[in-house]
Amino acid sequence: MLTPRQKKLVVKEHAIHDKDTGSTPIQVGLVSKRINELAAHLKSHPKDNHSRRGLIKMVGKRRRLLSYLAETDPKGHSALIKKMGLNK
Repeated sequence: MLTPRQKKLVVKEHAIHDKDTGSTPIQVGLVSKRINELAAHLKSHPKDNHSRRGLIKMVGKRRRLLSYLAETDPKGHSALIKKMGLNK
């Protein structure tokens, strides 16, 4: 689970303007942060199948958000992919 401080840092990193709190890049950043934390949890708890299902759902959500971003803002999509180090 992300703390409010971690969320603020992710929002600040991916925000398009000062009052931006829910744009697609921010949502992708927040989901990616949760995915990374859950992946680390699953490395130490490999039999936690309930958390594994949640991880798979989050990966699907990130994929859908990135697809939407690719349709609406291709340049922003490629910049976000590079910035986060994700595979295309």
